[in-house]
Amino acid sequence: MSTTKAKTLKQLIQSPDLTFLMEAHNGMSAKIAERTGFEAIWASGLSISTAYGIRDRNEASWTQVLETVEFMTEATTVPILMDGDTGYGDFNNVARLVRKLCNRQVAGVCIEDKLFPKQNSFLGEGQPLLTIPDFVAKIKAGKDAQTDPDFCFVARIEALIAGRSMQEALDRAGAYHDAGADAVLIHSKKSNSVEIEEFCRQWDNRCPVVIVPTKYHDTPVDVFRDLGVSAAIWANHAMRAAITAMVATCEEIYRTQSISGVEKKIATLQEVFELTGEDIFEEFAQRYSA
Repeated sequence: MSTTKAKTLKQLIQSPDLTFLMEAHNGMSAKIAERTGFEAIWASGLSISTAYGIRDRNEASWTQVLETVEFMTEATTVPILMDGDTGYGDFNNVARLVRKLCNRQVAGVCIEDKLFPKQNSFLGEGQPLLTIPDFVAKIKAGKDAQTDPDFCFVARIEALIAGRSMQEALDRAGAYHDAGADAVLIHSKKSNSVEIEEFCRQWDNRCPVVIVPTKYHDTPVDVFRDLGVSAAIWANHAMRAAITAMVATCEEIYRTQSISGVEKKIATLQEVFELTGEDIFEEFAQRYSA
């Protein structure tokens, strides 16, 4: 029996080795991440919203996000962990989301314990959190709804983001693990990894831990390996790089009124055709044309 994408993701998360998930926000960026060598992909809510030109505040509907992720999973062979924000509602919405993700071979979902509609974790201070019992209900509903036994439910803890205590973060992690979460994601917006290191030491690998080192990016990854972290997510860097490149290209073309200066700096049309599978279409055409 072939290994499902969900099974692959679960093996990566449960492995003693540190796994890296690269952000992607559409089929093309997902293909590039896989071709680069990443074994798993993070379907970033921030980046998908940004690609739509809107705020990361659930302004894109869950079906719009799901459609984007479906293109991503069809374009790749590696597993995708979807950023499911708060689950787009209550436990019932989470259950429906999980069923839909399993139908589309999305390997897992990460749900955070904030309120719907969410706001990005790096905005504002003291964001309100869902109660532990209400979030536990989401986890249980999601796990009961999965049709792939290996589907991964990652419970994202926002206590440190919200300015709550380390003890609350640990209490939430314990409750979420007991409710059936396959891993916990501990999030921090500090510029160093002190909070993350303390959490990991006290948590003591009761279940896999996932981190997002966006703000504490100068911390060497060997620190996370020594702590037993299971997975690190590079959460928005493909999108941010794309913005920088697009701005520079547009500005140069506008300034020079010519494309001559940028032609050697950008992907060739042949690279575009290769990435979008034009060679495969030609095989189809030869097979099915009269």
